[in-house]
Amino acid sequence: MPPKARITKDRVIDAALAVAREAGWESINARTVAHALNCSTQPVMYHFATIEELKSAAFERADQFHSAYLLNASGNEEQIMLGIGLNYIRFAVEEPNLFRFLFQSGYAEGNSLLEMIDSEGLVPVLSAMQQGMHLDFDQTKEVFITLAMFVHGYASILANNSLAFDEKLIAKHLKRVYTGAISAVREEIK
Repeated sequence: MPPKARITKDRVIDAALAVAREAGWESINARTVAHALNCSTQPVMYHFATIEELKSAAFERADQFHSAYLLNASGNEEQIMLGIGLNYIRFAVEEPNLFRFLFQSGYAEGNSLLEMIDSEGLVPVLSAMQQGMHLDFDQTKEVFITLAMFVHGYASILANNSLAFDEKLIAKHLKRVYTGAISAVREEIK
């Protein structure tokens, strides 16, 4: 029986994600990932025929991490909704390289917000929002689009510039946008 591989595919993906977190997604290559694993490039290339395949796998892992990060909000329904938005912005502050990888690298599913909103990866976030707002799924998508534009703008500014993160001010603005978006969708129902 051949010996069990010491460097698994999951370990290679984790190492690529670590490289992206530390130095940016552009730094993912066979040498940097091998260095993170303390091995030769052979195990990296054994599991991934191309670096693009490895970057795509690292992107998927980063997306899973991001989704879990977003959904780590608690409180009443409104606090959960605001918490998801604040977590999105906080993620950009705490993980700027992963934020840029997820939203500014070209690896995201679809090329537009409307394509992204229909992606499978967004279903858990939309479902959590839907429960919190007591709207149907299409209405939830409409609120999400409004919130996404606002929250992504804040997050992008913070991830790409050295601006201070003022959580109280951002929460105040986010609450206004959230309340207004829900009111607008409910008005359209009448």
